[in-house]
Amino acid sequence: MRQIVGECFALLCAVMLGLAAGAIWLLPTVFLHRPLPWLAIPAGWLLAVAVRQWVQGSGWRAALLAGLATAVASVYIRILITAVNISAMMGYGLIDTMRTAGLSMLLDFAHISMSPLDIAWSIAGIVTAIISGWRAPRRRARTVR
Repeated sequence: MRQIVGECFALLCAVMLGLAAGAIWLLPTVFLHRPLPWLAIPAGWLLAVAVRQWVQGSGWRAALLAGLATAVASVYIRILITAVNISAMMGYGLIDTMRTAGLSMLLDFAHISMSPLDIAWSIAGIVTAIISGWRAPRRRARTVR
């Protein structure tokens, strides 16, 4: 039972980490006024480094959770970009737009706006996260004082 609760908590943490990465990814996107799908690769690498630090056991768990977190970040940034575009067109605030449109409408618009290149960058980021998550973290030698 303890193992199941631990794995569910690790899954929840990976999803939350992916959502946070997607929200941070929105900042340069809004600042530069264009989508930056190539940021999936550094986001995947950073998420893999973060996940590797707290996942214990074999490397496949860290790789799977890092890939999941990157996929969540890639989908979430598309939803946020869609919400920002709608809010700019309609003159609503971002939160009001997200609340009024709803998740299903934002997902549909995000799906429509995705190009094959966006999907390719997301897949490259997920692969980067999986490869980086599979490797074992570096162990530092502790100094005794």
